Amino acid sequence: SIAILLYLARKFKTPDHWYPSDLQKRARVDEYLSWQHTNMRAKGIMVFMSKFMLPVLVGQPLPPKKLEEITEDLNVVVKQFEKQFLQDKSFIAGSEVSLADLVALAELMQPVGAGHNVFEEKPKLAEWRSRVEAAVGPKLFEEAHEMILKVKYM
Repeated sequence: SIAILLYLARKFKTPDHWYPSDLQKRARVDEYLSWQHTNMRAKGIMVFMSKFMLPVLVGQPLPPKKLEEITEDLNVVVKQFEKQFLQDKSFIAGSEVSLADLVALAELMQPVGAGHNVFEEKPKLAEWRSRVEAAVGPKLFEEAHEMILKVKYM
C-alpha cells in the first residue's frame, strides 16, 4: 500500500504537502512510512485481531491478561509516535498534512474499530487526529473509515 501511495503521488503530481519535494520533509515522511510497518501497523493490527477477529474465529475472547499485554504494546508504540514523529508539530512532516499522517491515522483507526479508543486520555494524539480529519474533510474521513468503525457493532 505504501508503494502504491507513493506511485500515485508521483504519477498524478499531487499537491506538494502530500509527499513533499523538500528533502527534509520528504525524509520525515519516508522515515515514518518505513517505521510504521513493524511498529504502528504491527501493534495496531494485533489489537484489532485480538479484540475482534480472533474471538469471532474461535468463538471466545482472548484471556484478559494476554489482551492487556497486546494493548500495552500498542500504547508503547503510540508514545513513541508522539515523541518521535509528532513532537510539537501539527503534522508528522511539519505544518501540513502528508501521506505519513494518513497512513498513521489509518493504522490507529483499526483498534478504534475493534472498540479500543487509542485517542482517549491522549490529548496530543487526539488533537493531531482532529487536524488530519479537518485537512481531508470530515466527509472523506468518515467515508474512508466507515467500514472499520462498523466492525465493533458486528
